[in-house]
Formats: sequence, C-alpha cells, structure tokens
Amino acid sequence: MPITRRLLLACGFAFAGATALGSSLAFAQDKVTIRMSTPASETDQRTIALAEVFGPAVEGFAAYEPHYNASLVAQGSELEAIASGDLEMSIASAQELATFFPEFSIFTAGYVHQSAEHQVAVFNDPLMDPFKQKVEDELGVKLLSVMYLGKRHVNLRFPKSERNIQTPDDLSGVNLRMPGSDAWQFLGRALGANPTPMAFTEIYTALQTGSVDGQDNPLPTVVDAKFYEVTKQVALTQHLVDLNYIAFSKAVWDELTPEQQETVQKAADDAAASAREAQIAKEEELVGFLREQGLDVYEPDLAAFREHVQAAYQGSEFAQSWPEGVLEKINALAK
Repeated sequence: MPITRRLLLACGFAFAGATALGSSLAFAQDKVTIRMSTPASETDQRTIALAEVFGPAVEGFAAYEPHYNASLVAQGSELEAIASGDLEMSIASAQELATFFPEFSIFTAGYVHQSAEHQVAVFNDPLMDPFKQKVEDELGVKLLSVMYLGKRHVNLRFPKSERNIQTPDDLSGVNLRMPGSDAWQFLGRALGANPTPMAFTEIYTALQTGSVDGQDNPLPTVVDAKFYEVTKQVALTQHLVDLNYIAFSKAVWDELTPEQQETVQKAADDAAASAREAQIAKEEELVGFLREQGLDVYEPDLAAFREHVQAAYQGSEFAQSWPEGVLEKINALAK
C-alpha cells in the first residue's frame, strides 16, 4: 500500500486517540480546553459567532480558546493538528477535506449548493452521513455544523448595456480572472468564460488596464478590495455558494458526557446560524452600496447557468469520485 498523507494521518489518529489528549483534557475536576485555530481574523463573521455564541454556551465545562490569523497552527494544517491530538477545533473548507477524501469535491463544484439554507439542508440530510463518518473514522475529525461563507459572482469592467450576462453564452470571449488551480479554471470554463489565472494582488490593476474583463468573488471582497472602482456591473451568478465546516476533535468529543455533547452540538449549530444571518445581511447591504456606486447589479438566468455548469462537471474527471446518485439528492433538496 502506498504511503499517503491520508494513511499517515489515519495512523497518527489511532495513536493520538490513545495518547495525545494529555493536558488539554482533565475531566470531572477541570474544564476541557477547546483551542480553535483559524486563518481568519477576529472580525470575520464566523469567528465572531464562535466567540459570542459557541464560547459562552460551553463555558460551564469547557474553556473556549480561539487563535486567529493562523497564529497557533499554520493555514491548511488544522485538520492534521486535530488528527494528531494537537488541536481541538477549527473551521475547515470542503476544498481542504477533498485533499484527503476526493468525494468531498462535490461540495466545491459550481451550483451544487444553491443557497445558505440549501447548505444546511444538505448537511443535515442522511446523504451526508457517509461523508461525515469517513472523516471521523479515518481522520478523527467530527463535522459539527456548516457555516455559510458567501456567494461568488461575476464582476465585469464593462457596463450591462455593452454585455448583458444572462446565460453562459453571454460570457463567451470574456477574460475572467479566476484562481489558478485546475478546479477553479475548470469552473471558469464551465461558466462560459475564458478563465485567466492571476494573483489576487494583481486584479485591481488588471481590471483598470483591461488586461482582464472581470473577476469572480463574493460581494464583501468586491467592496473590500475596491474592485467597484474599476468595474461597471455585477451579475449575481451565485456560481459557488461557499461553505466551511465546524471541525471538532473526535477524541475530545468521545470523552464528553452525552449532556456535554448535546451542548457542544447546539452551540455549534447556534453559532453557525448566527454567522449565516450576519453574512446574508451583509451581502444584501452591499448590493445597495454597489448600486450607489453606479454599478448594475442584477440576477441572470440561474437555471441556465446551473444546467450548463452541472453538465460540464458530470462529464469531467472531477465527478469521477462523486458517489452515485448524490448530486441528484442534493439538487432535490433545493426544490
């Protein structure tokens, strides 16, 4: 059997489950220390909700200890740290989980999730049980709840009167900056555009000079990076409704009493709901802001985009690891 990252982690988890809890857990007399490491800042909607909702909810038996800006564990290493017993909690992306379990790539594909509410319905449906169980069994990580990260849209430098984006055909010939990985470039082509890999720091100047015609990002990024200064429209394509999972140490979970487990689960769900409501409200507010800046902000034919993009995925290598019938079950939950 080849030595893989997944195999090493499985072996590490087996050892950690027996020996690595150490000083982080001292039940009965002392509180559990729950260290949460994330690359996000303390002003992120997700981390705010965890600090204001999750932390106080578990304080009767646990000390919630957040670490921001990857100050405790390097970005991208959080799951390994949980598996080895060196961390209790993190906020994990589906993209990161897909590096261990390729079937998770279905949750990173365009138009799989259609809304924040759809994300919750999918996460709580029995179709997720095999995904969650595999992460627990092979990585020692329990996925407690799903957090809404935001919707990505197409943001273009020319006005709607010049290029009205209603279907994928309308993006033909558009040089759309997308992140450089194969998966992101594939999504750009599936949308109908000509995807152009480019560092995030170069986008503003490229839009300003016309080196690219547009870029895709959630509205908070469009505003924070001031892309609205060099663009004229936002087509609310919603091509990726991105998410994170609240990831918790299975070894720690197993040492909690049933009542404590129930409290942790409810605290995670409540924190996720709080962050979701705040993020949705922020996105709605930013639509108004962008219109005030003179941008056309409008919704295209989402059904046409969804059909085109999902057809592209189903005929690609990315879908080869997807369990049979799962995409159909996910789509059915949105109806």
